[in-house]
Amino acid sequence: MPASSPTSTQPGGPRLLQAFADWARTDGLVWLYVFKAIAAALLALGVAMKLDLPSPRTAMTTVFIVMQPQSGPVFAKSFYRIGGTLVGLVVMLALIGLFAQQPELFIASTALWVGICTAGAARNRNFRSYGFVLAGYTAALIGIPASQHPDGAFMSAMTRVAEISLGIVASGVVSAVVFPQYTGELLRSTVRRRFSSFVDYVSAALAGRVERSQIEATNARFVADIVGFEASRSTAVFESPDSRMRAGRLARLNTEFMAVSTRFHALHQLMNRLRESGSTVTVEALEPYFREIAPLFDKSGEPVLTAADAVHVAKQLEDYRATLPRRVRETRARLETGLDQQGKSAETRDARLLDFDTATELFYRFVHEMNEYTATYASLAVDTHSREKWVARYEPKTNLVAAGVAGLRAAIVMGLLAAFWIATAWPSGANLVLTAAATCALASASPQPARMSSQMAVGTMLASVVGMLLTFGVFPHIDGFVMLCVALAPALAFGVFLTTRPAYMGYGMGYCIFLCFLAGPDNVVQYNPTGYMNDALALVMSMVVTALAFAVLLPPSAPWLRKRLVANLRGQAVHACGARWLGMRGLTGLRNRFESGARDLMFQLHALAGSDEAFRQDTLRWMFATLEIGNAAIDLREELAGVSARPASQAVADAPASALLAAGSAWRDATQATLKAVSALFARPDANRYATALAATRAAIAACHGVLEQIVRADAPRETRHRLQRILSHLHFIRTALIDPQSPFAAYADQPADHPPGTTQGANHAA
Repeated sequence: MPASSPTSTQPGGPRLLQAFADWARTDGLVWLYVFKAIAAALLALGVAMKLDLPSPRTAMTTVFIVMQPQSGPVFAKSFYRIGGTLVGLVVMLALIGLFAQQPELFIASTALWVGICTAGAARNRNFRSYGFVLAGYTAALIGIPASQHPDGAFMSAMTRVAEISLGIVASGVVSAVVFPQYTGELLRSTVRRRFSSFVDYVSAALAGRVERSQIEATNARFVADIVGFEASRSTAVFESPDSRMRAGRLARLNTEFMAVSTRFHALHQLMNRLRESGSTVTVEALEPYFREIAPLFDKSGEPVLTAADAVHVAKQLEDYRATLPRRVRETRARLETGLDQQGKSAETRDARLLDFDTATELFYRFVHEMNEYTATYASLAVDTHSREKWVARYEPKTNLVAAGVAGLRAAIVMGLLAAFWIATAWPSGANLVLTAAATCALASASPQPARMSSQMAVGTMLASVVGMLLTFGVFPHIDGFVMLCVALAPALAFGVFLTTRPAYMGYGMGYCIFLCFLAGPDNVVQYNPTGYMNDALALVMSMVVTALAFAVLLPPSAPWLRKRLVANLRGQAVHACGARWLGMRGLTGLRNRFESGARDLMFQLHALAGSDEAFRQDTLRWMFATLEIGNAAIDLREELAGVSARPASQAVADAPASALLAAGSAWRDATQATLKAVSALFARPDANRYATALAATRAAIAACHGVLEQIVRADAPRETRHRLQRILSHLHFIRTALIDPQSPFAAYADQPADHPPGTTQGANHAA
């Protein structure tokens, strides 16, 4: 056979390089993280041994608690871990000084402190909660062993803090130096993906190519993106000056995405209601505007992906928005003329025009907010920008009762196990109690803490077997730190790999942390099989008891918590309508608190739903109703505040209109009554409150329509007329949302009070 020519091998070379590049972007990153975690653990172990610290295994254990694939989470976790460790140290030294001679009081006060910290961890989010976890865990870790020898408590605490700090430093150094993976890069790809997917969703929805199930799935994905984006943003600021320079714009981008996605969903739902109610004339007048949106997101016929290209889109949206009011007025005039020529009744004519006004108001606000969102995205192309000055932040809403239950559960578990320890005088009782404290705190952050605790227990059982083989079968036959690393690396690699798989993360966490605890070598190695087995049994028992506590003592997935969270979700609409305690804070930042709070609660409900699809669908309907009506209520309150804040000179020049708009006038009282009735409906939904809210909305629409006609006859300034028209549109939208057959209020739609004589059901009868 002839020898193959050099060129015949060329196609294989590029294919091999492409395959290697694909592996490096996927599985390669997993194995890189495994290598970095093991390297950091062994580095911490070696330095601790070199410094002759009493428990080098603590430094190695800390590495596996802190280590993350990206550098930002490592730095953030380390920052809060150090802060929590120092707080726990101070508290524990105080408790030892107070109750060193009374073990029962010492254990009770420690359990109380751990419960408080666990509640704080459940109440907070992201790595900030980790500071609370460590404040409680460190107190137990330092205090319980030290309480048995109070005279050496201070030195024991200092050395334990030194070991923990060493593990934190080792994790940070390896993460930042060895092939660093930055959260900022992940944020940039997330921003690009979210912008392009939202543009595609808007184009498809306006073209009528999106089904109801796809809308729900898309919005559920947006909720997860918003919460995950905020978590990543909060850690990226620890990585580099570049991330810190863009932190304000990234926070603003998340806030503006919440606003524009809510606005677009409201617009899309309103158009669906108009189609279902037969308002074809209004829909036909609006559809040409919708067809003009998709081309605005292109640059030279290509979709925009990068922040630099988004500058062009922002300019197109700004120009389009500038021409929109004039064009809308012309379309409205043609629609009004057409309705007159068709001989429609005055009531039908006013209803169609109100449909048009409401839809165009939503459309204009969507274009405006999309322009803001695009402009902020475009500003990321430069290092500094004026849009960086942004003070609004994502505000999570964790249920206080759920957080309190988590703290109470941790205190009860720790108290019961401590009582068992005191009663039996078990030599490994200290490990039993402090491990329960750590497991309660760590598992409380999981949506399924009982499952997490059970997985950690199984991982710890496996670690006990592997640790026994290492301690009694391998360590006696090796010599030197290098051989120690060779023996430990394969055993640790298995556990680290498990932590990279979400379904097995609990197993890997329990395995890695407690393999280090059981088999991590100290400077003075003690070969004590009885003590080893006692410690292993104590670790597994503490996790089993913790899992049982999560399953029995007010479990987080129980119906009571779901109901509380759904009530909290509805409560966001109550606050938007003007709860009394919120009145002192006014409207400043209300929309951001409302948007972030509603989505954060929805994220928690989505995690608790599990495989319960019916509950997931129900919570999505409540989220849509809350966001739509809550945003309309905020718009309404802002417009009412604008009417009240007119300059004195304008009021004098416009005396007739000022009398009609004065505080205490009938239309203002009717509007406030609507907000109050809607707030009461969301607070406790029932048929009577639903009927009351509809009646109040109907009365407010009639009152506002009447005063608007008087203002038009009084030839009031355009801005005054437009503000009243916007108020009327917001009221009309609230009514259409309440009578939407797909809303959670549909169960009350058949009540007779909703249909007094002379009205017909539909989206277009509100005038």
